[in-house]
Amino acid sequence: MSDAPALLPVEEARARILGLCTPLATEWVPGDDALGRALAEDVPARRTLPPWDNSAMDGYAVQARDLAGPLPVRLAVGETVFAGRRATREVVPGTCARIMTGAPLPPGADAVVMRERTRPVPTATNDEPDAVEILESVGPGNFIRPRGEDAKEGDVLLRRGTPLGIPELGLLWAQGQGTVPVPRRPRVAVLSTGDELCRVDEPPGDGIVDINAPALALAVRRAGGVPTRLGIARDTREAVQEALARTEGFDVVLTSAGVSVGDHDFVKDALEALGVEQRFWRVAIKPGKPLVVGQRGSTLFMGLPGNPTSSLVTFELFVRPALRRLLGHADVEPPRVAGRLEGRLSKAPGLAHFVRVTATWRAGELWAKPLGTQTSGALRSAAAATHLLHFPRDTSSLTDGSHVELLPLSWVA
Repeated sequence: MSDAPALLPVEEARARILGLCTPLATEWVPGDDALGRALAEDVPARRTLPPWDNSAMDGYAVQARDLAGPLPVRLAVGETVFAGRRATREVVPGTCARIMTGAPLPPGADAVVMRERTRPVPTATNDEPDAVEILESVGPGNFIRPRGEDAKEGDVLLRRGTPLGIPELGLLWAQGQGTVPVPRRPRVAVLSTGDELCRVDEPPGDGIVDINAPALALAVRRAGGVPTRLGIARDTREAVQEALARTEGFDVVLTSAGVSVGDHDFVKDALEALGVEQRFWRVAIKPGKPLVVGQRGSTLFMGLPGNPTSSLVTFELFVRPALRRLLGHADVEPPRVAGRLEGRLSKAPGLAHFVRVTATWRAGELWAKPLGTQTSGALRSAAAATHLLHFPRDTSSLTDGSHVELLPLSWVA
């Protein structure tokens, strides 16, 4: 009988990893550096915005009741109100004010008629008309942006965990808030292992170029972390242990290769010797089954498979969600979209397969076509893929047109 632990389902493995992660300490950074990060605390509005009712259109500020009768209605034009200025006259019955987009609504006005629905009354001198004909009736509030539509002072403007995109940062800047509270970026160490590996700037000889470390470092950076590459550890217990001993102060340590059952797979032994508590080993997935996860203090150790595509897929499924949790995001699960399968797939039950596909829209649905090769070492299919298709663990076949779950890939350019 094998003494290997039972394979964990994908969802349970990810839940266990996320259970080891909490948002990192808060730092205040300029808004430019906060893009893509998540708020570490609720942010209240400091200002009411807009601070006054204002016009949503270039047109004329009117009293709506003046337009209740037969059209057109002729109104006297009192003044022109520009954005950044306030009206000096009240709009009284029978009058209106020419108004520009964003300008404060004059006292007495309760609606705006867009310029295209008016007709100026010509004057003998061709100056600005002192009267205008209104060609449509409108109700109170027409084309008016009310005071406080965007924010009211004291209300929660954005909640903790909100991802900071450009509109969110715009809201904060409009409040006069130039710095933002966010969890600091996780520091991530990346280590490759293997006698056969060389750096990209070295002649490969009979070996192969290490692509896992630079690829994972880029994936870490894209996910919001700060990667540090520790180089290549050779296939001895001592070399792997010595390299991992240099990971003090990192929040996450990623290794690639050395986590299976081969004679030169020393990562698990090295982690144990360094006091890392193994949380689990092996997940019921393909590619990526020999995943090992451990923890020492607050540092999370994740041993990824050595095949390049396995390494990238396990990053998508497990590492990226963990980094997002450390970065304070409220929603950390891999995104999913519904699609349809173009073609057929079959496998033995027992492992969930994450199939590399290209997905395109046809007739309002996303159709996913599996790529020609699904081997773990083939990077060309990873380069061509747009999504991973989740082929469930206990399902043995999917027919053409089957409804499927697709995971958009973060590594797509």
